[in-house]
Amino acid sequence: MLYFCQQFLNGVHSGALYALLAFGYVLTNGVLKRTNLAFGPVFAFAGQVLILVAVFGWNVLWLTLPATVVVGVVAAFVYAGLTAGVLSRSIYLPLAASSPNAIVVATLGAALVLMELARIAAETRDLWLPPMLADPVVFWSAGGFEVTLTVIQLINCAIAAAAVAMAALAISRSSFGLYWRAVSDDPAAAAMCGIDVRGVFHATVLGGAFFAALAGVMAALYYGNISFGTGLVYGLKVLFVTAVGGYRDPLRAAGGAASFGIAEALWTSYFPLEWRDAWMFAFLVALLLLSRSGEGREERGAHSA
Repeated sequence: MLYFCQQFLNGVHSGALYALLAFGYVLTNGVLKRTNLAFGPVFAFAGQVLILVAVFGWNVLWLTLPATVVVGVVAAFVYAGLTAGVLSRSIYLPLAASSPNAIVVATLGAALVLMELARIAAETRDLWLPPMLADPVVFWSAGGFEVTLTVIQLINCAIAAAAVAMAALAISRSSFGLYWRAVSDDPAAAAMCGIDVRGVFHATVLGGAFFAALAGVMAALYYGNISFGTGLVYGLKVLFVTAVGGYRDPLRAAGGAASFGIAEALWTSYFPLEWRDAWMFAFLVALLLLSRSGEGREERGAHSA
């Protein structure tokens, strides 16, 4: 039982990262309404920028460890914001009304560019941060087995929960949330009502990039390294999770993604690791097919009525 509790808590931390990514993805998808393969790479790119800047600050500028981390975090958010601005104005907005395949191809190209930029900057080496705030906090103990989370895991979970809760509250009660829902429902009607659709579009993409960057920073500080292909894998998982839950409610998507993170951790604990991604993707595809078939039956029932 304690082993299960330990793996469940590990899954809560993984789920916090997925929740941030899912919230940001649905926020962006609300105005884009297209499959966005560049969202996950923005997450990995932010984490890699943090690591690169921190290594530079430590080895070249001789900064202290707290200073290197602060500079790296700031750089990660700045670069994520710049990347979001370029993507929003050069890819998302021009292609938002075009064929869905155009967005898929363009965002895949952007993802490859981000991956290559990080790889070239790191000279194809894996750079690592030292373990930080790794002291365990014991929750339960019995028979020599302790259920623990590290300090950084607790901080990451608290930050993720606070960020998602505050953003969900802002979307439900602020004027920007009202504008976002209007643009998501019908951008033409929103423009006729005097809403700055382009401004809401760009602000939403920037907000989504903030959540991706926050998840990237948290992952980099916890794991110490983010590989070049991590962003694409995370992005595909979040894409499937949000497709199952729907694209209209960021908070619901975050909850579903957190549950997925817990399930993934439990799979790793009891089943072969090499089959984890294959089975989790198969599970998501099955859920997607079932949800879509259920929606189809409801629509046919409504039409017949």
